[in-house]
Amino acid sequence: MKITTVKGTNDYLPREVAIRDYLQSVILRTYQSYGFERIMTPIIEDIENLDKSEGGENLNLIFKVLKRGDKLQKAIDSGDEKELTDMGLRYDLTLPLTRYYANNRAKLVSPFKVIQMDKVYRAERPQKGRLREFVQCDIDIIGTKSSNAEVELINTTANALMNIGINNFRIKINDRRLLKAILLKAGFEDNQLDSVCISFDKLDKIGAEGVKEELLSKEFGEDAIDNLMKVLEDAPFTLDKAKAYVGEDESIESLESIMSAVESISGGKYTVVYDMKLVRGQGYYTGTIFEVESPDFRGAIAGGGRYDNLIGKFINEDVPAVGFSIGFERIYGILLESDFKIPNQKKKIAVIYDADDIASALKIADSYREEYDVALYERIKKVGKLIDKLQNAGFDGFYICNQSEELKMFDE
Repeated sequence: MKITTVKGTNDYLPREVAIRDYLQSVILRTYQSYGFERIMTPIIEDIENLDKSEGGENLNLIFKVLKRGDKLQKAIDSGDEKELTDMGLRYDLTLPLTRYYANNRAKLVSPFKVIQMDKVYRAERPQKGRLREFVQCDIDIIGTKSSNAEVELINTTANALMNIGINNFRIKINDRRLLKAILLKAGFEDNQLDSVCISFDKLDKIGAEGVKEELLSKEFGEDAIDNLMKVLEDAPFTLDKAKAYVGEDESIESLESIMSAVESISGGKYTVVYDMKLVRGQGYYTGTIFEVESPDFRGAIAGGGRYDNLIGKFINEDVPAVGFSIGFERIYGILLESDFKIPNQKKKIAVIYDADDIASALKIADSYREEYDVALYERIKKVGKLIDKLQNAGFDGFYICNQSEELKMFDE
């Protein structure tokens, strides 16, 4: 009988863990080489902190933790469902970072350049490519409004992707301020923009007609919806067209500056393009937003943006911040399917020994450790079955003590 894992979570075999460790180590080394420093935060946050985050639809996906003991009983007696929980699992790494910064800012260099690589949790319906427990690899710069921070994040992330072997990609960029200016020009009201953005973010999934139907169901003005559809039909909607549509705007100048710098440093290895359809689902984004896409992968493989107002929810001042996150699980999944081999990986061998001669076996194993990773296994009656399992598990060879007295490689 198989004991199942919780849907949306995975156990990982040693070979799978080795690939995950390799990818994370390359990403981490790249981040660190660009001057970012790693921190860690708890996976559990106070529910009131999670509710402050403006995480968009992600707020509906929080794994909530029930109160305990007398507090739980009082909450049950109150009849108020909201009183039942007091904590929740983090659904991204941005909210914990803002709390961390609010508590520790006096000890940190400004601007603070930070790495987070850890698990997050979302209570959504599991499906292929969508897990309840998954790893995010984030870098953020906190404490500067300069668009140079965006350039630095894009450059660092692009190099991390190339260092793990992803070379065919492009970066899509937009600005929430420009998107909202376009929506206002189309005729939507300011208090409607967040709801419009939630629908607009589904464009790739349900198409323009699907977005139109959803906006109509929300009873927004038909003229505004028609005007937005006309903008979508005017493809490609370039920055020049955006400028002609909304007039001079600070967000356009910022995008032009970022794109010019990125094109200069990329050396043609990757491209950056303006995409007015890019929204990003999190409600806390206030300015620049970006995603990385590749024809070799389904969906975005990295994304992020500027969130200048989020830290202010914890302290009485707004602190500018911008971050970029690599979609680790999507990249890992595709590489695993493609039979990815870890570059320059040390070969792994097994030393098979008699139970009464562990000392000799250890000496033999130690003599090979400089060149190989070596594991010891006691000899069993059907040693051939053991050797077959070792080969299937990814071992490269074996040595049987008191028998052949030589190392045999499986590929020979």
